[in-house]
Amino acid sequence: MRIRIKICCISSIDEAKTAIAAGADAIGLVAKMPSGPGPIPDELIRQIAQAVPPLVGTFLLTSETSAEKIIKHHGRTNTNTIQIVDLLSEGTYSQIRETLPSVKLVQVIHVISSESVELAIRLSGRVDALLLDSGNPNLKIKELGGTGRIHNWKLSRQIRENAKCPVILAGGLKPENIRQAIEEVQPYAIDVCSGVRTNGALDKYKLSYFIKNAINDV
Repeated sequence: MRIRIKICCISSIDEAKTAIAAGADAIGLVAKMPSGPGPIPDELIRQIAQAVPPLVGTFLLTSETSAEKIIKHHGRTNTNTIQIVDLLSEGTYSQIRETLPSVKLVQVIHVISSESVELAIRLSGRVDALLLDSGNPNLKIKELGGTGRIHNWKLSRQIRENAKCPVILAGGLKPENIRQAIEEVQPYAIDVCSGVRTNGALDKYKLSYFIKNAINDV
């Protein structure tokens, strides 16, 4: 089966159409974050999600950490997937599922150490997928994605081998390293933001190059 591809930090309907036309299976729509690139207003997230064909994944990236606030955030955006970029501090995944039964839940794990592996495996039975990224939620100003850094893919491979759900690999991916990343981790899907952009804008050449390398069509 072909690897699934998510293009993140989509900022307009035009960018969404460009990503989908190039072969993206899903797009990431970044809401308010403590740091990092690509945040857009909730109303624009809703507009983009409404304009996307029904079989394309629309991921709301939320930094909310309470189940109740995540549910309310989704109500303002109406995507088909919620990407939780920090850990839940109040409420449960079950609470979100009961309220939003048709919405997929993706938990981000920032891969830093063996503790990240243990956390990922523990949470993998509660969500629809894990997204392995290179942020650091322990900093004073949290990094919750969009760093452009790669992390230790050996740790990601351990997570992928032991997780109870599919794994999406993110963090510093670009056309030049995507084949190596896929071969080392063997994820279900890959996620890219800065690696297919030039001066913040989606770059059609980099996007095409990335997707061709990802599906090994070179």
